[in-house]
Amino acid sequence: MCYNVKHVFGRGLYAITFLEGLSVKSTSIAVFLCLTKKEREEMNRLSKTQILSIGLMMFSIFFGAGNLIFPPALGQSAGTNVVPAILGFLVTGVGLPLTGIVAIALQGGKYTEFIQEHVGSLAALTLLSVLYLTIGPLFAVPRTGAVSFEIGIKPFMTPDQETIGLLVYSALFFLATYFLALNPSKLIDRVGKILTPILLIFLALLFYRTFVSPIGPISDAVGKYAAAPFAQGFQDGYLTMDLLAAISVGAIVVNTVRELGVKDTVSIGKVCFYGECIAAVLMSIVYLSLSYLGATSTSVFGLMDNGGQVLATSAGYFFGNSGSVILGVIIVFACLTTSCGMVSGAAWFFNKASNNRISYQRVVLFSSLFSFAASNIGLTDLIRFSVPFLTTIYPIVIVLVILSLFSSHIGGRNAIYQWSLAFTFAFSVFDGLNAAGMNVAFVNDLFKQYIPFYSVNLGWIVPAVVGAIIGFLRSMNNTPRAEANNDPVVE
Repeated sequence: MCYNVKHVFGRGLYAITFLEGLSVKSTSIAVFLCLTKKEREEMNRLSKTQILSIGLMMFSIFFGAGNLIFPPALGQSAGTNVVPAILGFLVTGVGLPLTGIVAIALQGGKYTEFIQEHVGSLAALTLLSVLYLTIGPLFAVPRTGAVSFEIGIKPFMTPDQETIGLLVYSALFFLATYFLALNPSKLIDRVGKILTPILLIFLALLFYRTFVSPIGPISDAVGKYAAAPFAQGFQDGYLTMDLLAAISVGAIVVNTVRELGVKDTVSIGKVCFYGECIAAVLMSIVYLSLSYLGATSTSVFGLMDNGGQVLATSAGYFFGNSGSVILGVIIVFACLTTSCGMVSGAAWFFNKASNNRISYQRVVLFSSLFSFAASNIGLTDLIRFSVPFLTTIYPIVIVLVILSLFSSHIGGRNAIYQWSLAFTFAFSVFDGLNAAGMNVAFVNDLFKQYIPFYSVNLGWIVPAVVGAIIGFLRSMNNTPRAEANNDPVVE
């Protein structure tokens, strides 16, 4: 994840300006299916390069150094089952975040208002607060420090230097984050624009070497990847937190499309869909290649603690110390710009949500201090601690996004959202407890017997559907006037 609330809009216009100077003679990216005359006119205002630029902007939002560590770790453990595992990962790590952008576009970019209307103001505030804490100081920001240390610093240290090394490095890293987020400038965004292409070039060289001369043969799958690789890969995609980031930055993407002259909500949704397809292809190429790198490394490197170690060791294997140094420098600065963006975004949200009662500066300070402390538990433990929490919250956001895609059909039947989300939460909590190793034996035995997919921590899927059906049946009692006006229904 690489998002910056204050700079994504500028990044999008930068990509558009750049690409408008190119000559694109390929076949049309957008196939206009089921468009009305008005929508077709809206779409025709955009050139092929502009649609391509929207896709590249969406790619740049979600492509971040922090997420590069997960596909290699998946590949190592999945081994011969790497294909179904990475397909599951792509669903939650690529497909759902980009679908979230489309869902927000279909609401005209006013997703917060949409949640408030259909789920409730308190639920909207709670969800968004948890979201910004998650992609902020609780997990995502500490992870930027831990990832950059794991890839950029740790390979050059002896084991007895690692603890003090992480302490010193993280102190400097989050001190820089604090001052840069406190006084955000265009410098951060410019550095990000330079580092992203350099990182992509390095990865392209790494992938070329990986496919031409693999590190070793692919080993057998281990752990949950042996029994249910797709389901495990699906849950691994939660770790990217990109669906949560999509809720934060979706309105910015919508505004960028509006700036290009597309005003109709449905047309904006279709533009975002085509951009989603472009971004999905690019992100899938990166993640598929990284998973193959991990799958071919196990027989030589052995199972490693995390994907950061796999990536750093692979860079050294193919390019020697110089390769490790180059990758390390890129990752350190890329993670720093991402950290500044996420701290700034969280501080901005809580300052606005509290009507300035909580100052921007105070949130920046808290986020930096907490992230410094959390990053010192190490990357492996930080990921392990985040899994139960993400296993609980992610299904709620998934269901909300999917339901919002059908909002024009659901209308004012708010009970559908409320019951489906309530059922989802009731079961995702137990999935989260299981992921944390806090098993409730009699509940697990009962649910495994009657709830499909519960044994692979996806027990929320069927209850979400059942909740939606119950909500629909309850909404049948609503007055026709309330449904026609799309008014909130008081149960």
